[in-house]
Amino acid sequence: MIHQPFAIIDWVVLISYLVIVLLIGAIYRSGREGIFEYFLGQGRMQWWAVGLSLIATSVSASTFLGNPAEAFQFDLRLLQLNLCVPVSIIVVCAVFIPFYRRSGAMSAYEVLERRFDLKTRTLASSYYIAHVLLRTGILIFGPSIVVAKITGIDMRIIIIVVGAVTVAYTTLGGIRAVIWTDVLQFMILMAGGVLILVFTSIDIPGGADAIFKMAGSAGKLRWFDFSWNMADPRNFWAAGVAYVAIDLAIRATDQQFVQRYLSCVDVRRSQYAAILSAVLGFFVAILFFGVGIFLWAYYQTYSEAIAGVNDPNVVLPHYIATRLPWGVSGLIVAAVFAAAMSSIDSAINSLANTATNDFYLRFGGNREKALSFARTTSALWGALGILFALYASSFGMNIFELALSFTSLFTGALLGIFILAVAVPFASGWGAFLGSITGMATLAFVTKGLKLPVAWPWYPVISMGATIVAGIFISIIVPRRQPGALKERAGGDL
Repeated sequence: MIHQPFAIIDWVVLISYLVIVLLIGAIYRSGREGIFEYFLGQGRMQWWAVGLSLIATSVSASTFLGNPAEAFQFDLRLLQLNLCVPVSIIVVCAVFIPFYRRSGAMSAYEVLERRFDLKTRTLASSYYIAHVLLRTGILIFGPSIVVAKITGIDMRIIIIVVGAVTVAYTTLGGIRAVIWTDVLQFMILMAGGVLILVFTSIDIPGGADAIFKMAGSAGKLRWFDFSWNMADPRNFWAAGVAYVAIDLAIRATDQQFVQRYLSCVDVRRSQYAAILSAVLGFFVAILFFGVGIFLWAYYQTYSEAIAGVNDPNVVLPHYIATRLPWGVSGLIVAAVFAAAMSSIDSAINSLANTATNDFYLRFGGNREKALSFARTTSALWGALGILFALYASSFGMNIFELALSFTSLFTGALLGIFILAVAVPFASGWGAFLGSITGMATLAFVTKGLKLPVAWPWYPVISMGATIVAGIFISIIVPRRQPGALKERAGGDL
């Protein structure tokens, strides 16, 4: 296929997409009835839309770009990450969703004060804010690679535009705008992945059959790896076993997920949403790792077409810029934007929720001004995310792996706190608080002090394990006090 530059029709497609998501934010302008509507949609959201929103939140631009880059450079071994999902979903549906729904809380970390104390809630909220801010930078940075490669526009300008549009509709519409734009964005990004498979297979003699034969002969279809090496994130023990700590932490303790569970009508529909997101997630992973395999086969067949491209992260943008016809390029770029924005909007809204409920209102803020505070902080978190995106652009590693490595830094200690809360009846506030600090310190000591070669999937296992062990030990020394500083909200199950 001959080179097709990014044409006027491509700009029309891309700009139309951006206008549509802004209109959704305006149409679903939330908050007229307060922060319960703004953050939880009054607990009346459709479970299937919430399920699509959950998977759209998980499928960021790091997935759209990073999964193909991973398969192009290596193979399919990181698909082993999906092996732990059934374990996570069972635990989340059986334990955590009922736990949150019974609490009547608006924040995942509000329940920690009821179970432990204020300092534990504040520490957990701080962990969450730190890890989401780091990850948000990657989410904004990802699509900027594509547009900069295709259009030649300065990446910093693109980062600002992506961040600004997402902040605008998220600030306007709250969780309702986030969920319904996520539904649209999920459909667009899936269509984008399928179109890439179609065009690459058309251009390769023999089509998909030839691609799979080439990839199989070269070992690119390797999925399982049972070798033992803690420095390698791609073996079964790291990606298939250790990763369960990250996956469970995200699904069970991440405010982006908990907020959606609470936005459904009841426990059962929250569970349906969680299960739907898990099932769709497997197919999304197959699709975008497949994109990487098809691109590898394409450039094996037409090696001259990739001359001078050395960064795996740039392979997909290069293909979009040089091989796709008019209109399709614009749709694929819109799909990359959709992948990014569906994660960025969730991050911004959940950060605003945490800032409003766990800090502003908890420390004496005026409830009548809470909605105004929430909107203001949404814009603030978006601005900080843009700054972190500019920082992330200095990294050279695969953005999929980079996003996961940032996530892994704080999730283990968070998960450890929640496990102490739901599974250790005698765990005390001091046990959870000091235990989590011990967990983070242990992770820092192992990776930075001892400088042991440990891959990122093991980070949460280390910090979670140390948090739980230290938390139990400290709780024996400093027993639990009876909670009561925070009254239950009326209504129980939202």
